[in-house]
Amino acid sequence: MMGALPLLKVSQLYKNFGGVQAVTDLSFELGRGELLGLIGPNGSGKTTTVNMITGFVKPTEGEIIYHERNITGKAPYKIVRLGIARTFQMVKPFYQLPAYKNMIIPLYSPRVKQMTGGKYGDRDAVALDLLEEVGFERDAHVAYKTANTLPQGYLKRLELAKAIALNPDLMILDELFSGLSLAEVAGIVPIIEKLRYEGKTIIMIEHRLKELFRIADRVIVLNYGEKIADGIAAEVMESDAVKDAYLGSE
Repeated sequence: MMGALPLLKVSQLYKNFGGVQAVTDLSFELGRGELLGLIGPNGSGKTTTVNMITGFVKPTEGEIIYHERNITGKAPYKIVRLGIARTFQMVKPFYQLPAYKNMIIPLYSPRVKQMTGGKYGDRDAVALDLLEEVGFERDAHVAYKTANTLPQGYLKRLELAKAIALNPDLMILDELFSGLSLAEVAGIVPIIEKLRYEGKTIIMIEHRLKELFRIADRVIVLNYGEKIADGIAAEVMESDAVKDAYLGSE
């Protein structure tokens, strides 16, 4: 909707780690229902940016406004309760627990309790439904297997299911496609598209650009912590600054 207030507004964000400038003067807005790709070479500040948005890192300077509320520097658990959920690039499930039991923490979270009035029903059944939604086949009993026996593709799906369980307004997916085969990525893309149809706003950090560009409305490119491009994927990748960042200048 034209003129609608953005769901997320990042203003003049800086992050300094002991003299190393990880993010410099980063500003952008994210509309409701938008899928934003956040890309750039390794070390460009992508994960630091989402760590600041989700409260795992405090900005050195700048402001983060979500739902017209200043969340700059708030603790991660407070940010989750406000409706921002994320996945992590390095998955760390409870390896000795069955996959569906890994859903306990999000399903018993204050966020879910707040949204359901504490009446969620049988959480094991809800966990199994959520895992089936992201591609765990019930008839193969994969959801009952311990996490340490699952291949990377299922671990990434488990990570996504934990984020979905929180019923967030904004989902941040940190290299969800990393380490997956083309077939596995092809299986996850429709799940992301379904989340969009349900009204979720999504930020995706990705190195799998071909797959990302098929579903992203817009792309922001970071390099050495600075935004060097912001726009439609095809136009962004034609930028000389972006080509230099990825390929190096002649």
